[in-house]
Amino acid sequence: MTDRLPLPVRDADATATITGILKQRFGDRAETGDSLRRQHAHTTTWIGNQPPDIVVWPETTAEVSEIVALAHHHRVPVIPFGTGTSLEGQVNAPAGGISIDFARMNKVLAVHPEDLDCVVQPGITRVALNTYLRDTGLFFPIDPGADASIGGMAATRASGTNAVRYGTMKDNILSLEAVLADGSVIRTGQRAKKSSAGYDLTRLMIGAEGTLGIITELTLRLHGIPEAISSAVCSFPTVEAACQAVIMTVQMGLPVARIELLDEVQVRACNGHSGLTLPETPLLLLEFHGTDAGVREQAETFGSIAEETGGTGFEWTTSPEERTRLWQARHDAYWAALTLRPGASPFVTDTCVPISRLADCMAATREKLTETGFIAPIVGHVGDGNFHTLLLVDMESVDEVEKAKAFVSWLSRLAIENDGTCTGEHGVGQGKKPYLDEELGGAVDAMVAIKAALDPRNILNPGKIL
Repeated sequence: MTDRLPLPVRDADATATITGILKQRFGDRAETGDSLRRQHAHTTTWIGNQPPDIVVWPETTAEVSEIVALAHHHRVPVIPFGTGTSLEGQVNAPAGGISIDFARMNKVLAVHPEDLDCVVQPGITRVALNTYLRDTGLFFPIDPGADASIGGMAATRASGTNAVRYGTMKDNILSLEAVLADGSVIRTGQRAKKSSAGYDLTRLMIGAEGTLGIITELTLRLHGIPEAISSAVCSFPTVEAACQAVIMTVQMGLPVARIELLDEVQVRACNGHSGLTLPETPLLLLEFHGTDAGVREQAETFGSIAEETGGTGFEWTTSPEERTRLWQARHDAYWAALTLRPGASPFVTDTCVPISRLADCMAATREKLTETGFIAPIVGHVGDGNFHTLLLVDMESVDEVEKAKAFVSWLSRLAIENDGTCTGEHGVGQGKKPYLDEELGGAVDAMVAIKAALDPRNILNPGKIL
C-alpha cells in the first residue's frame, strides 16, 4: 500500500545541521551511536528496524517544544519513544530524524486523592506509577502486559487485561498536554470529569501514535484499590465452549475485572515456562474485584456458568501468592511462546470482534493456523472480543515470512468482515496500514485532512497510520 502522505525527503545537510545543534545543546543527552539508534527503532516483532539519525532525552515540555520547533524549521522527522514495546513499528524512523526518548520525563507531578486523579509525565511506566500510588489506596488500572510507558500507552490507545471492567486508555485520560508540529504547546482540557467545551482534542491525540502531536503530560483517572480480589481458573474442552462461557458472563452483567483466554498451545507454553501443571486445553483465567462477599459471589456465579458450558477443574482463590503466580504466567505468555520454537522470531498480530462473533473467529483462526503449519499460540482479552495470535517464524525463510504476512492479511480481513477491527489495541503503525481503508472507508480521508492541517510538513512520526 502506498502511503497516503509521502514521507519527508531525507536531506543529508539538514540532518547534519540539526544533529550538530542538538549535540551542542543537549550534550550527553543527545547520542548518535549506531547500536543505540537501532535500539530506538522497531525490535519487538517482524517489521524491519529503521533507526533514527539521533536520539535525544528531554527533561521538560519546554525542551520537547524546542526540539520539535527545530525539526519543523529544518523539515526533519520527530519520533516519540517510550519503552519500545509497541508491536506495529510505531517507533521506526523510515525517513530518519530525531527519536525523542521520554525516559527522563518520568515524574508524578501531582496526585489528587479526593478527586481520584493524578498528573504525570509520559515516560513513567505503569508499574512505577502504581508503586508510587500504592500508599494512597488508588491505582491506575490499564494493564497491557508489558511495563509500557504511560505516554506510549496513550499514543497507541492501549488497553489490556483489565479493559472489560475499567475500559481502555481513552476512558482513563481526562486531559493532556501536547507539543504540535511547529513546537507550540496545547492543553486539551482540565481536571473536570466531563466537559462539553469544544472539540474532544484529548481523544483525538489518544491513539494518534504521535502523528498529530507529542504528548508531554497526562491527567489520569484513578480507581480505588479493591477491598478484596479473587482469581479463578477453569479449563474447557474447546475454544468455542470457553467463548460461550465468556458470552454468558458478559450478558449476565457479572462485573468481572479480567477474563483472559489461553488456547491449548499457549497453555502448553505457560506450563513449560512458568512451571505450571494446567490441563493443556483452552483455559479461562479470571479476576474479580469488590468486597469479600462480592468476590465470593462473583466467583461462585461464574463457577455455575462454567459448569453449564462444559468447564472443568474450576478453582478460585483470594491468596495473593497464588493470584500473582497465575497472572505472572499470563503476563509472561509472550516469552513462554518463544520457547515453543527456539530460534524463531515472533510475528504478532491482534484483532477484535463483537463478542457474539468471537467463538467462530477464534475457531476459524485455529483452523487456518493448522493449515499453514505454524506453531502459533492464541491469547485473548476475551471479555471485549480482543485476541492475539503469535506466529513463530523463521525470518530467514522467505517462504515462511510471506506465509505469515498472508495469514495476518487473512485474519485482519476476517475481523473486518465480522464487524470487527484489524487491531484492538496494538495500533496501526506500519503493519496494519493496508487494512485501514477496508475497515473505515471514507473516514480515512477525514484523518488525512486532520493530519495535513495539524502537521502540513508531515514531520510527526511519518509513515505511521496513513
